[in-house]
Amino acid sequence: MAPLCQIWRPDRGRCFKTYGIIFVLFTDLFLQSVNGYLSSPHVGKEPPYPRESQHAPVITSPVVPAAASAPPPGEESYTFECPSGGLCQRLPAGCMLCNFQHNCTYAKATSFTCRPRKGVHCVGESGQQQTNFSLSISCRFCWQLDPSQYRCFNSTSCMTVSCPRRRYNATCNVLDHVHCLGRRSFQKRLYCNWTGGYKWSTSLALSITLGGFGADRFYLGQWREGLGKLFSFGGLGIWTLIDVLLIGVGYVGPADGSLYI
Repeated sequence: MAPLCQIWRPDRGRCFKTYGIIFVLFTDLFLQSVNGYLSSPHVGKEPPYPRESQHAPVITSPVVPAAASAPPPGEESYTFECPSGGLCQRLPAGCMLCNFQHNCTYAKATSFTCRPRKGVHCVGESGQQQTNFSLSISCRFCWQLDPSQYRCFNSTSCMTVSCPRRRYNATCNVLDHVHCLGRRSFQKRLYCNWTGGYKWSTSLALSITLGGFGADRFYLGQWREGLGKLFSFGGLGIWTLIDVLLIGVGYVGPADGSLYI
């Protein structure tokens, strides 16, 4: 009879397989623990300061507090835009408060009582500081001013070449040195008058010389019409003659709706 240790058992391979799996699991768990320790934030850094060093002064980079850039107490932000020590009558409109009366005669010179805003200092013609002064202006509302006395934001989304001419709602602001009644920012309907940089002389010259190949339409950004003229040889010359007349009178313009230069 063979010894017991030499007896082959079919489940002996399964035991070695189980022990191998357990060994791999423990090895993986150990490696993960070592990796987590090495990647922790306290590894490679200096130890924390002792308790007695917490009360020592800490030197940091100088930081300017946000309040330092703010205006001094009692002064508003507009004071930095207003001249100081100048004539009161020459102050910008945003630097004074006036008691405007709307019962004056249109376009007649009228005097109103004004005072500088808080934090703004001005002098009279005698050189003495004044808190109240008289301002003479033409009696008219801000929207009644000459177009040279206000600025409007042009629209670039309206068609300038159209019949009838199109208008758009523009926001206009009165210039600082101009005084008027009512709101200094107002709405006004203006004609579309913006330009995209296209020259009328260039488009007309292209229409006369190379209009049969659609060069004028390509220059104006109308590539569909340009292709039509190119493959039809200018509509056998008829389309070319018509475009010369339309561009000459300004009826055909840039595709983006802007004006010629």
